[in-house]
Amino acid sequence: MYGIYPYAILWLFWNSNRGILMSTSTNTRSDRIELRATPEEKSLLARAAAYERLDLTAFVMRAVLPAAERVVDQAERIVLSERDTKRVLDLLEDPPKPTKKLIRAARARRKR
Repeated sequence: MYGIYPYAILWLFWNSNRGILMSTSTNTRSDRIELRATPEEKSLLARAAAYERLDLTAFVMRAVLPAAERVVDQAERIVLSERDTKRVLDLLEDPPKPTKKLIRAARARRKR
């Protein structure tokens, strides 16, 4: 009785829909996110997770977290051209004199 059991894949698929498969992650997840899905979408996700031998949460998180990191990185990082970088460095080394409008704004801010 050695080798691959043909019913093992069916067991994985069946039990993945019930949340029996355990995550391979060592991190404890304590926060909760609720998602709405059609039965077809949930079934497809569960089947894909079973093929990867992951529970549904681990499968979704593995796919979604890199996309979230890319979006945040793109939104929070400023990429300057070589010309703009030189301009910023020059302004930091030799800042211009403050204008009258800037001085008024600083005084108004101090009064608050």
